[in-house]
Amino acid sequence: MMKTALHSVSYAGVWPGQARLGLDDFLERTRNLGFDAVMLMAKRPHLSLLDYDADARSRLRQRLAGLGLKVACLAGYTDFCLGAERPDIPTRELQILYVRELARLARDLDCGLVRVFTGFDYANVSLDQQWGWCVTSLRECARQAADAGVNIGIQNHHDAAVHYESLFELVEEINEPNCKIMFDAWSHAPVEKAASAGFRQEGGDLVAAVKKLAPYLVHTTVADYVHRPRYRYQPNLINYICESDALRAVPLGEGFIDYKSFFKALKEIGFDGYVAYEMCSYLRGGGSEENLDGYARKFLDYLSAF
Repeated sequence: MMKTALHSVSYAGVWPGQARLGLDDFLERTRNLGFDAVMLMAKRPHLSLLDYDADARSRLRQRLAGLGLKVACLAGYTDFCLGAERPDIPTRELQILYVRELARLARDLDCGLVRVFTGFDYANVSLDQQWGWCVTSLRECARQAADAGVNIGIQNHHDAAVHYESLFELVEEINEPNCKIMFDAWSHAPVEKAASAGFRQEGGDLVAAVKKLAPYLVHTTVADYVHRPRYRYQPNLINYICESDALRAVPLGEGFIDYKSFFKALKEIGFDGYVAYEMCSYLRGGGSEENLDGYARKFLDYLSAF
């Protein structure tokens, strides 16, 4: 059976109506729900570097041990294409420093993995420049994290390298032994839907992605969605303009993402990392603690089949 983790963003009050639990309450909730580990949001209101000195880290480590929980990953938040309009501000250096300190925090919590993002697309910066910033910044992040004995894991969330082929090329170019991949089907699946609709000419499926990324794959975070068409009314035409679909989160296995094939492929490559569940956007049914708990239990039930 795959190891399970619950992402603390699921109870962080980050979207309208979502219940917020403090970190200690979240840890207890995770244990009571039956997860093996936690994925901790490395910012307020949960695990901010500003709030966890050596003593606080020691207490947290003891609390985790008392609950029988592991820390699967510290979830960092980065954008290495940010700040192009103000080159006098060392935005990439600041983020590399943040990742270095997260690696030290991870080490203190017996955690070997820090999640990082690439960068969003900015209209005033060329794609090649954005790619270069991501490569050089993530390479230095990896080297800084290596000093603490920690891996960094790139999650395909931001615009740069969201597709698995690009993600593979990115890690190959970074070329650091502790730079790993945290591939997520929920980020990749809308790209594949666009491909099937003719918006992209290339692109594979989730099974192909898992096989391609296998040498670097250490973690995945899952969520499931349904498409909801959107339209904008034009009064002068008495008609509607089609907009991009919205995605609405639903229990795992009830959306359009082919998780059966995804988890089967993970088993076939011998994946032994954590499968983390997150509820980071509006859920069908709202954000009450009862609904959040129900979704978490459904995730565990679904994954138990694999």
